[in-house]
Amino acid sequence: MSRRPDILGEFTADHRAVTELLDAIAAAPAGSTDRGDLVTRLTDLLFAHCAAEEEHLFPVVQHDVPDGGALVFSSIHDHLAIGQYLSDLQALRPADPAFDTLLRGLDDTLRRHLRGEEEQLFRAARKTLPATARAALGDRLRAERETLGTAD
Repeated sequence: MSRRPDILGEFTADHRAVTELLDAIAAAPAGSTDRGDLVTRLTDLLFAHCAAEEEHLFPVVQHDVPDGGALVFSSIHDHLAIGQYLSDLQALRPADPAFDTLLRGLDDTLRRHLRGEEEQLFRAARKTLPATARAALGDRLRAERETLGTAD
């Protein structure tokens, strides 16, 4: 079996990267271009991450995990809300007063979402899906990211 992270480990690592970017955004001066650049990096990371979860993990969870449909529905609902925040933020300059308001909403939504996925969806998937299947999904995700040039 591969010593590399399984799919849940890959997505948990993404979650840590998201949290680090949120912390960096909070530490950047309000209205600064640095803050805007960090939000752009966060947007790129999140769109790739959400798409990968929806393609590689959610179909398996929905099919094989008890109550998987409800867990997936909740995560997709959050992804849509997060996408709306990101879209709205991209339409504003960091100096716009609405930028910080939207940023606070995004931060709250994202942190709650990440906790929820890790404590509920990932836990249920870890319990139900065999380690070999999780490892194979992780390998497939890494291969796709390497092909797309989005691997670390």
